[in-house]
Amino acid sequence: MKRTLWLPALAWLMAAALGGCVVTPDYQAAPGAAAPAEEEEQASEPPPPLPEYEQPPCPVEGYIWTPGLWRWGPEGYFWVPGTWVAPPQPGLLWTPGYWGLVGAVYVFHAGHWGPHVGYYGGINYGHGYTGDGYAGGRWVNNHFQYNTAVTRVNVVNVHNTYNETVVNNVTVNNTSYTRNTTVNNTTANTNTNVRNSYVGGEGTRNERTPAEQSAAREPHYQATPAQFQHHVEARSEPTLNAARNEGRPPIAATPHPGALREPGSTAAKEGGPAWHPQHPQPARDDKKGEPRG
Repeated sequence: MKRTLWLPALAWLMAAALGGCVVTPDYQAAPGAAAPAEEEEQASEPPPPLPEYEQPPCPVEGYIWTPGLWRWGPEGYFWVPGTWVAPPQPGLLWTPGYWGLVGAVYVFHAGHWGPHVGYYGGINYGHGYTGDGYAGGRWVNNHFQYNTAVTRVNVVNVHNTYNETVVNNVTVNNTSYTRNTTVNNTTANTNTNVRNSYVGGEGTRNERTPAEQSAAREPHYQATPAQFQHHVEARSEPTLNAARNEGRPPIAATPHPGALREPGSTAAKEGGPAWHPQHPQPARDDKKGEPRG
């Protein structure tokens, strides 16, 4: 793939900065078919805990936040930074991918676009993805509205906003967890401070809610070209390899896909023990390859 896939997004950002006006994304493609089955991505050890990081403000009205997560590459786990992206068309929401423990193997399930947010294992990715749906915004008459209680926006470019406190109560094995209570952009975790990045860890769940079961029956569409390119660039960036950054990626989130070295990107916060792989992978010079979701 060519690096030019994300250049239109940069052009919109420059236009917005120069003109100080509201711009809307150039939706990349109207989905016409369900996402194809992809090769299974597996690992013999769990992914590192999710790092904490600040979310860059939304640069363009209509962009949707896609949280960062760990993926598996030639040198083991690497971080794909969270980023703001244009959906394939208005009305679609992103269901994050997730790692799940199947027997003694960790299997990755790719994310997808759809009319509603589906199952992603109760993993608390933050910034509106508390483990159950998405509380960072909503579509109203083909315009996306942003919940400023959990989402950072650039008020120069984004005007469709609201403020709604989020309390996410989830019951797992008859135990009630209050995952996130968010007020005025301040997040407090109560009862659990779990940062697990895979289903099967504490605070996650295998059970589907009725809403998630319903969403599973809806059409699903694969990641956009810009998202695929974002993955390719993250996979090729040595500093994002977990064994090198010890689970604290220096580029944890970006304002748009592919902006790994651009102003506005944020790093993981300090804190917690350093992560080291159980089974170190041999270093490779060739880190190129096509993403699998």
